[in-house]
Amino acid sequence: MKTIGLVGGTGWVSSQEYYKIINETVNQKLGGMTFPRIILNSVNYGDIYTCNQENNRDGVYQIVKQASNTVCNAGADFIALCANTLHFTYERLQNDINVPILHIADTTAKSIKSKKIKKVGLLGTRETMELDFYKKRLAQQEIEVIIPEKQEREFIHNAIMNELLKELFLPETKSKFLGIMNKLIEKGAQGMILGCTEIPLLVKQNDFGHPLFNTLELHAKAIAEFAIDSNSYNC
Repeated sequence: MKTIGLVGGTGWVSSQEYYKIINETVNQKLGGMTFPRIILNSVNYGDIYTCNQENNRDGVYQIVKQASNTVCNAGADFIALCANTLHFTYERLQNDINVPILHIADTTAKSIKSKKIKKVGLLGTRETMELDFYKKRLAQQEIEVIIPEKQEREFIHNAIMNELLKELFLPETKSKFLGIMNKLIEKGAQGMILGCTEIPLLVKQNDFGHPLFNTLELHAKAIAEFAIDSNSYNC
């Protein structure tokens, strides 16, 4: 079984869920007292937040690269970034490190395609919704992405930063999220990507009458499966 490298802390609330799901999935598949070897580097999200406030993309990249090198040097056979937004660094990072990176959008696309869905809504941080790194990755799988209106995007982003990353899950925020999601359904979305790994901790499938794609769970399970058998990761 391969050693897993996780770049977490982005935020810690979802990183603990990654750890839990990966361990549960490996044990369910292999049984007994078997659990995965995991090297977790939990970064200070405040450093990334400061870079984002200054629109310093390279600064974020350097933090991610350093964290990735740390887990690689500690013996990780592959790595995963425990946040959707950090995947804007993916192509550059994959060129700079010598182990595979499991892309969160690839695991999401695989699930979307399994349901024969061609058009989805995307919720996430401002960067995930507005930059093209995520949407382009899904477009490669012939999946069209639509995003909320600007004011709604600001609400979602601020809720992530000020509430979800601090483990605050408020009923009124959940209600607002569901309203935004239903508007995207009215615009033709057939399902919804919860494209920030904290959002699935707020909104559950039972809350919504259309398919939800929980990027945290999908990614974590793919990580576990790849650790057991790299041939399992096939989009």
